[in-house]
Amino acid sequence: MSFTNNLKKSLAFISLILTSYSLTACSNQGSQQQVSIDGAAVGFPISLAVAEEYHKQNDNAVVSVASSGTGGGVSKFCAGEIDIVAASRTIKDEEVAKCKKKKIEFVELPIALDGIAVIVNRQNDFAKCLTIAELKKMWSSKSDGKVLTWNQINPKFPKEKMKLYAPASDTGTFDYFTQAITGKAKNSRTDYTPTQNQNNLVQGVVGDKYSLAYVGISYYIQNQDKLNLVAVESPQGKCEKPVPVDNVVKNIYTPLSRPLFIYVSKKSLDKKPSVKQFVDFYLENSWKWVDSVGYVALPDEAYMKVKQKFATGETGTKFKKAKPGQPITNFI
Repeated sequence: MSFTNNLKKSLAFISLILTSYSLTACSNQGSQQQVSIDGAAVGFPISLAVAEEYHKQNDNAVVSVASSGTGGGVSKFCAGEIDIVAASRTIKDEEVAKCKKKKIEFVELPIALDGIAVIVNRQNDFAKCLTIAELKKMWSSKSDGKVLTWNQINPKFPKEKMKLYAPASDTGTFDYFTQAITGKAKNSRTDYTPTQNQNNLVQGVVGDKYSLAYVGISYYIQNQDKLNLVAVESPQGKCEKPVPVDNVVKNIYTPLSRPLFIYVSKKSLDKKPSVKQFVDFYLENSWKWVDSVGYVALPDEAYMKVKQKFATGETGTKFKKAKPGQPITNFI
């Protein structure tokens, strides 16, 4: 099944599930197994696919899955409003502090890998490989209103105005890309077109010959016949792309490969058996849909360690010290 068809099917399912919740929760609340998950758009189809299969095997289960971005999801999570947050980056120190104020402890669980794809218009025949220095010059806050044309990035490029598209500043994709490319959080120019919906980024690039954007790898795979994928020069001086996806698994595509997470509330685990049941199912089965919805499965060793971590209930984050390109198993 194609990514597009799979996503459409999943979206239809989630509409049904949410409707089911609104109709049944009030009249039969005691018998319903309610689980709520919100967060990143990147990785969203994985949670949808898992929730669909879980519902097939648990008729009374009600799993609400939403996507308000990593920042929005974590905010709800730390306020105690949801059981699970999906994140396309590691939880931040200030978010950990907010959770602590509300006495929300969490279990950090990587569930897949993703490569951030740098994309340009199909007619762009010059930006085939960009260095980290060139990307930094393109996206750094110091370039705001100053670096406006392609030849300012590389004198070999045409003197044409760049049109830049990127995820909104409260998304995990924005945070990860900005940190990896500029070396500093939030150090991004602001004179670009932002959106929460990465499909809109794709459409912007498709419609403008001299545009560029960065998106989760699944959004490129879904639209690869309409786009050109830009290689990124690795620390070893080689031009690498996130496709084939094995480049992401083996940390060849650096520094723009990243883990995707779910963070599970310890309070929810203690008070709601349905949450533990759902997360157990998630960890046991999510790998089945990771590839089909455009992401990259964890190495087998990582899946085993994630399951062990959840079984012990270990709380807190270990990924704060992780740097782009480092093996994921070092931090589970």
